[in-house]
Amino acid sequence: MPFIRITLGQSVALARQQTLARRATELIAAILHKRAEVTAVQVVTAGADAWCIAGDAVAPTLTPSHAELFITESTNTPAEKAEMIVALHCALAETCGPLPEASYIVIHEVPAGNWGYGGLTQAARQQARQGL
Repeated sequence: MPFIRITLGQSVALARQQTLARRATELIAAILHKRAEVTAVQVVTAGADAWCIAGDAVAPTLTPSHAELFITESTNTPAEKAEMIVALHCALAETCGPLPEASYIVIHEVPAGNWGYGGLTQAARQQARQGL
């Protein structure tokens, strides 16, 4: 049920994209206790010419990135979310090379009734687990 979108500001080989997707899935399972089998990861590459920081092109030696994680609201502690941000940043740097400081990771917490998978909201899944 978690969804991770990683946007990279340089072209990255498909094998590295897949490595990054696997690593992100492993981290969300280990740190945020999410089920890997329902974790979706999308890695998108944007050309370097489409990415600016402070209004200027990014140095060709850097790979700018932006990652968004979507999880159910109130299912993780602030410490877990902070750990996830650190770990994903490290995974991005290990996989893609040096990142500019202005590379961001955002965790969106979505209310359980506002999203789901397999045709059921997270709220409906929670109610089913509780026998309601």
